[in-house]
Amino acid sequence: MILSIDTCLGASAVAILDGDRVLAARSEPMTRGHQERIGVLARELALEAGVTFSDLTRIGVTVGPGSFTGLRVGLAFAKGLATALSIPCVGVSTLEALAFGTPGFVAAVLDARMSQVYLQIFDRGTALMAPDALDLGSAAARLAELHGGQAVTLIGSGAPLLAEAFPKASVPWAWRPVLSSPTCTTARSSGRGTPWRSRTC
Repeated sequence: MILSIDTCLGASAVAILDGDRVLAARSEPMTRGHQERIGVLARELALEAGVTFSDLTRIGVTVGPGSFTGLRVGLAFAKGLATALSIPCVGVSTLEALAFGTPGFVAAVLDARMSQVYLQIFDRGTALMAPDALDLGSAAARLAELHGGQAVTLIGSGAPLLAEAFPKASVPWAWRPVLSSPTCTTARSSGRGTPWRSRTC
């Protein structure tokens, strides 16, 4: 039983999973107030799923890039609960979580403001580069260098910023909570994958 937590991308998102099956999930958009809501959300979802915290076997939490304040809150809650329950806490890259499950050549892009983005590029699930903070011109150049003429999918809040340079790219959505489809945290934190910089919290 896994508790998945994301507070990096403008929301407090929590999910409880049994294997690959989502028992309960909820996301509340917010730019502040994560600290007051994350514990309440986790308790409410446990009730909804019909489980208790003692049923959990591990906790997965996004570790950025993203909102520094939100990241701190989510990580502190995940680490504290994991310590109290004596279960593993595993960190998952936000960019990998965004790209996870999308086939083909995928660029996960987050708006870092001031004409910069966080970028990581994947080809059929394999990372072609480490996450990087780049200005828009450098990000477009890196993407052009790596995609080799393949169809490109842009995902994340920064996707529209690169879409003009790649007019044929698919932009299925510009933003969503990472854990609205929390399979990535499930797979990675249960040991079925090795994400970039995934680690015990």
